[in-house]
Amino acid sequence: MSAGQIAALIAAGAFVLLVLLLAIPLVKLGRTLDEATIAIRKAHENTDPLFDGANETITHVNTQLERVDGITANAKAVSGNVSALSSVFTATLGGPLVKTAALSYGLSKAIRRRKSAKADRAVATKVRRRGRA
Repeated sequence: MSAGQIAALIAAGAFVLLVLLLAIPLVKLGRTLDEATIAIRKAHENTDPLFDGANETITHVNTQLERVDGITANAKAVSGNVSALSSVFTATLGGPLVKTAALSYGLSKAIRRRKSAKADRAVATKVRRRGRA
């Protein structure tokens, strides 16, 4: 055997060793990919019940929203009716009620002034009588 043949045998052995060392991580990577594939399949199988439950929930929520829409439509109609009724009430009775309130306020103020003026005159008369005596 010549030196070139021995060098070729050493190089071939080193290459085989390199291939074996690289094969171990490749095999582990292959196992990891297999496990990832299995996990993805399981996750896919478990999502069907989740989606079914989500669909049922959304259907229930939509039903409740339709009920709420009906209630709010009724409330809107009622508030419109109340607004119209209050406008009619204000238009027909508001003016006379304000005038009546103003009149009663003015009368009570005038009566209080008369009473206080009467009381002032009575006090003045008592003071004058005491001053004469």
